[in-house]
Amino acid sequence: MALHPLQLVVDPEAADAPYEQVRTQIAEQARSGRLPAGFRLPTVRGLAGELGLAANTVAKAYRALESDGVIETRGRNGTFVAAAGDAGAQQAAEAALAFAQRAQRLGLDHQAALTAAVTALRATYGEDSDDDQAGQDG
Repeated sequence: MALHPLQLVVDPEAADAPYEQVRTQIAEQARSGRLPAGFRLPTVRGLAGELGLAANTVAKAYRALESDGVIETRGRNGTFVAAAGDAGAQQAAEAALAFAQRAQRLGLDHQAALTAAVTALRATYGEDSDDDQAGQDG
């Protein structure tokens, strides 16, 4: 078995689907620096074999990670952790701008748009999410 810094555990009993577990763990390891920029990920088939998953499951995780800017595929050269550490922040800023523009087109005032955003964040991150910044802007 090849030794590499990528350490993944897929729990078949977990609430999250296996592809989501793979996606989340790779994203967290890339963000934390445990997987350095430029690190070559195993092939889809190779990782699927290591984890005992279908190749399509790993491929779905890789597609989501690529869409999020966490990894990049370089054709036959393989799949690598993306060098742009700020890709996630950039995409989040773009999504936030799109949300703000749409909320304005829908006729929501600043507070209504902010409330909608905070509600969505709480639904995603949990009730204990820190929304002090949102409350200060009010």
